[in-house]
Amino acid sequence: MIGAPHMLESLLGNATIEKILLYLHVYGEGYGRQISRIFGIPFNGVYQQVRRLENGGIIAGVNCGRTRILRINPRYPFKKELTALLARAMEFIPEESKKRYFTNRTRPQ
Repeated sequence: MIGAPHMLESLLGNATIEKILLYLHVYGEGYGRQISRIFGIPFNGVYQQVRRLENGGIIAGVNCGRTRILRINPRYPFKKELTALLARAMEFIPEESKKRYFTNRTRPQ
């Protein structure tokens, strides 16, 4: 876990969704394989949750070649509240976890 155990997991449904949303909140955008690698989650698990979030209108993806770039949907009706919640959650993540998960980012090749 990246922060306090199960910080948002109960609210969001599972830890993978929590990690995806925190990642997109911090970086503004990302792609499934990178999120999978950063957090050590199987890609299939990330993919399933990305589909769930996209179907709910919470995140939006756009294809860039063979890569699907993801971001929090700017048209999501609760975007302001979601980003405020994610910002608050980031305050509780230990510095070592922030350095580990939220500093080394690479673009798709």
